[in-house]
Amino acid sequence: MTSKIIYTGNLRTEATHLKSGNTIITDAPTDNNGKGEAFSPTDLVATALGSCMLTIMGIKAQNSNIDMVGAEVDVTKIMSSDPRRISKIIATIHMPAKTYTDHEKKVLEKAAMHCPVFNSLSTDLEEEINVVWK
Repeated sequence: MTSKIIYTGNLRTEATHLKSGNTIITDAPTDNNGKGEAFSPTDLVATALGSCMLTIMGIKAQNSNIDMVGAEVDVTKIMSSDPRRISKIIATIHMPAKTYTDHEKKVLEKAAMHCPVFNSLSTDLEEEINVVWK
């Protein structure tokens, strides 16, 4: 088992990662009867994409002796209705101000597009991925 999730009431859950004991709280968003005091489940999906891209890029960077410490991702989730679902995720990766060769840029951008979360999302979901090299 990966995690255990408990519904604590008031549209809130507490998820525990069983191996580490770390917890994540979720709240329903304000546009869906919630308080929006924590990540919503759909926020976590969009955030997982950004985190996964940086992780896979980091693995490739580590194996290729490329320094990308300080890279950041800004994630925007866009919802649609009928059915209510994530319709688009915009992820902008900001690479730190370091010197990268064209080859290194290509390797890291390709790695981002091959993360498991990216490959698991529905083909109906629009993804807009941008990489900003400073």
